[in-house]
Amino acid sequence: MAEANILVIEDDPYISDLIGLYLKREGYPFSIAGDGEDGIDQFLSDPPDLVILDLMLPGYDGWTVCRRIRAERSTPIIILTGKGESYDKLKGFELGADDYLVKPFDPKELMARVKAVLRRTKPGFAREPVKLPDLVVDLDRYVVVCGGAELTLPPKEMELLHALASTPNRVLTREQLLDRVWGFDFEGDPRTVDVHIKRIREKIGSSAHYRIETIRGVGYKFEVSGA
Repeated sequence: MAEANILVIEDDPYISDLIGLYLKREGYPFSIAGDGEDGIDQFLSDPPDLVILDLMLPGYDGWTVCRRIRAERSTPIIILTGKGESYDKLKGFELGADDYLVKPFDPKELMARVKAVLRRTKPGFAREPVKLPDLVVDLDRYVVVCGGAELTLPPKEMELLHALASTPNRVLTREQLLDRVWGFDFEGDPRTVDVHIKRIREKIGSSAHYRIETIRGVGYKFEVSGA
């Protein structure tokens, strides 16, 4: 049996019942919220391991719910919505979503994505901590320590930083970073990498030991002195 608890925030009873049926088949305990306010209340009262979130919700819309969740925890979020434009996908990932699936959808594909996201964010998922004199990136505990201070980073920023820092002095293309962090089937704009890199730089800066270098037209390199 699966151990992860799933919160489904979806106002269409047919869709929420369908998702619930497949989650039950996979052995996932789950709860359902029919609007944004109820979703936030359930999330805060009994934090789940993953959230499946619709965007077009009554009351608080999905964007507001996503922001609120990210302000509280790094819980994985899969956005499930009829809004399939590239702009909407990019906005979802910028807000910290871990995956984005457009309606109409195949429930089996949704379950595959649930498993993939949980596997990527599960402690011990083959992710050795990066340890530098003034920077530690530990994905098992989802902790970043910079200059002795613990930083709060959304999951995607933390995973992107780890992907770069765990391959020091090696150039990674935007496509490689998208594959490693967002998954091979990511259909959004590659610029989402640039947006996340900008935010990471603002939070961790640079030091005598490391810096994130832009390789124009290609991607990025995490330069580490002495590596």
